[in-house]
Amino acid sequence: MRRHMAPIKEQKHTTSAEQQVMLDAELQLWNHTFGYVKSMALKAAIDLGIPEAIHQHGGTATLPQIVTRVKLHPSKTPCLRRLMRVLTLTGVFGAQEPHDDDGGCDDELVYTLTPASRLLVGSPGQNVGPFLTLMLGPIFVSSFLDLRGWFQHETPDPSPFKMTHGRDIWELAAHDAAFGRLFDAGMVADSSFIMDVVVRECGGVFEGISSLVDVAGGLGGATQTIAKAFPNLECSVLDLPNVVASAPADTAVKYVPGDMFESVPAADAVFLKWIMHDWGDADCVKILKNCKKAIPAQGGKVIILDIVVGAGSSCDRKNVETQCLFDLFIMFINGAERDERQWKKIIFEAGFTSYKIIPVLGIRSIIEICL
Repeated sequence: MRRHMAPIKEQKHTTSAEQQVMLDAELQLWNHTFGYVKSMALKAAIDLGIPEAIHQHGGTATLPQIVTRVKLHPSKTPCLRRLMRVLTLTGVFGAQEPHDDDGGCDDELVYTLTPASRLLVGSPGQNVGPFLTLMLGPIFVSSFLDLRGWFQHETPDPSPFKMTHGRDIWELAAHDAAFGRLFDAGMVADSSFIMDVVVRECGGVFEGISSLVDVAGGLGGATQTIAKAFPNLECSVLDLPNVVASAPADTAVKYVPGDMFESVPAADAVFLKWIMHDWGDADCVKILKNCKKAIPAQGGKVIILDIVVGAGSSCDRKNVETQCLFDLFIMFINGAERDERQWKKIIFEAGFTSYKIIPVLGIRSIIEICL
């Protein structure tokens, strides 16, 4: 005999103010604790090729349509739906209610690309996927698993990265070919993206000069963009001999083997993209002094692309938070992001007398330094 269960009436209950404070505190801690799940969900989406699958389907796709384009065991389809729920809640993808023109009942959500996920598809100049793959990979992430142990060592060595892997990041890139390729691809992807913005928004800093050297410029991704935008500008890249040995040959950009701690080739301007944050103050002053020797007393300049903590959209909490997160992140190689006061200290200590911060690159800025 079937029993009919009466519906459960929802009880109205008001949480006391004190208990609500405790529950909100727990929520905050849980949100921090499971924050890494957002990162790993993004990594999974990139690894599976979900953004590209949606892009290839015209920018919108249902879950079954995504499944036809990614490598996925059929039994994992319900799990993919749960992954997409997190990625839509966090803004990586959008989700729309289905529209059935035939009047039927189709309950599959339609997933769409957002501005964020559009940066994970398309040409190298717009696709930052390789950079995120590097950042989210196990080699980088594992460097943060024993920060307590690292804090118990005397500064500066070893860095969290070296303590974990036995080598610093540049030694490992030279020793491990697979990691070296991953590292180079990540740096090229970042350069291609941000340098397109630099030449559009800050192109004025490259005007009025006839020569430029990109210090520690790697394979020259940033320099190639500058040279293309300013064809009359003589561009060169300074980097270690093993890096220069892998540089492209069919380019107007000149590659110079050397060490920025010893000397910098003469040029009207020296460009430092995401270099200074790798080093402590003393090393940064040494680099800047070598840059000062390389440029002419009249009209010479140093152009730095880096984070200035607090610069930019200071009223945007996410902007400042991301700058501070990156400062903590770069600590994994004993690096540091600096605020304006800290930048001013090393700039003046190196013998320069003026600088200008141009905060139009999201969390990053251009710092133009003159004699």
